[in-house]
Amino acid sequence: MQMQIQSRFLDGAVLALIKENDLYGYALTQEVKSIFAISDSTVYPVLKRLRKEKLVVTYDEPFQGRNRRYYQITASGSAELQVIEQEWWTFSAKLNKLMGERK
Repeated sequence: MQMQIQSRFLDGAVLALIKENDLYGYALTQEVKSIFAISDSTVYPVLKRLRKEKLVVTYDEPFQGRNRRYYQITASGSAELQVIEQEWWTFSAKLNKLMGERK
């Protein structure tokens, strides 16, 4: 069974991955896909929105005659990631309590 990831937590996942390392779109998509069952086209709208909200910025680097657009987290993005992380821990604690923690 595959579960849908809520968009707020997908934002958090993308921000967390970019916080570790600046990534270009395709590499970022592959990283997210290795964790969650999403389509190839899911991450780009997230990146566009995060960029519009100034949570990430972009820069281009040449690679084999083409440019790769890299995404970098901003200070605002790091602050938002902390908020999302807190939301996740609150949500997961409630779900664990409801479901009964298993050891």
